[in-house]
Amino acid sequence: MPVERSAGAVVIKKEKGTIEYLLIQHPDSIDAKIGKAKPGHWDFPKGHIEKGETTEKTVRREVKEETGISEIEIIPGFKETIRYFVKIGEEKRMKFVAFFLARTETRDVKISFEHQDYTWLPYEEASKKLTYANAKKVLQKAHGFIRDKNI
Repeated sequence: MPVERSAGAVVIKKEKGTIEYLLIQHPDSIDAKIGKAKPGHWDFPKGHIEKGETTEKTVRREVKEETGISEIEIIPGFKETIRYFVKIGEEKRMKFVAFFLARTETRDVKISFEHQDYTWLPYEEASKKLTYANAKKVLQKAHGFIRDKNI
């Protein structure tokens, strides 16, 4: 079975003493099974690791491409990898995504053509907004890391 590898970031900023998390929304789509519109999912910035690229370079490139934010500090000690299956045409692939924790002072976001919205939210609201359970687990682990390290 073919494997895909991606990297992304849980991007945070402090706003009035509260940590906020950056979420981006993918475009709405049509659910082929029911033939109705399906709202785009909410997730963290992430993307494919290109040949010869380090995971950190991928994280920086993807955050910039998807959010317009170029000034991030990757916080050492946090890395959470998720895996899931994706289907491309008729081919099923295993996908691994490594998430890092990144801090920014930038509030302004310029989402890419690949996305339709973004939001900065505190932990509880971000957890409710994220679409997939694996993203919620990444957020939970990042939040615990931030709390334990007093970031």
